[in-house]
Amino acid sequence: MAKILDLFDAYESGDLPTDGGYIISNFFESNSSYTRFEMISYGNVKDFYRNDEGITFQADGLKLFVLVEPPSYSHKHIEPCFRDDAHKMPYRFKEIEIYTTKRQQKIMVGKEPVETYTAFTIMNETGENQSFIVHKAEGIEESLKKYFIQVLWKNVNIPKIEATAAAEIIGKSIHQIINPFN
Repeated sequence: MAKILDLFDAYESGDLPTDGGYIISNFFESNSSYTRFEMISYGNVKDFYRNDEGITFQADGLKLFVLVEPPSYSHKHIEPCFRDDAHKMPYRFKEIEIYTTKRQQKIMVGKEPVETYTAFTIMNETGENQSFIVHKAEGIEESLKKYFIQVLWKNVNIPKIEATAAAEIIGKSIHQIINPFN
């Protein structure tokens, strides 16, 4: 089972893996169920340090984005890459898998990860937004899928059976970012 810790607590306690790992950031909107997830697989670590914005990793990374769009979202016709910063992910509709729940919530998953070179920053946690570090371990894909089931079910209020189905779709894309820097 993979070890999942709060990213900023792990940084303060010196428990960030220097040989690579996975970071999951959750961005919850306070007045709706609109939610964004960024998952980063990182490796080739040169350094990481805290600054005013968050924690900067001087490392290579592969980012995977997941978006949960409620049926009441008024700009659903706009491509995800052209939305405002709070609702954006770097994909067009043709570049994502979409799972639609019985309640008409849409879970959008990038088909391909986005590469980051040299450095990326994980922003400070604000409100309900959180970031977690996941250590490399056997069965990491299964652990990440279970994480998404729990968050979609308990935090985003998607029924468990549909959260499980959505996590399977997310799992297909997760496979592409597992151990890319070995």
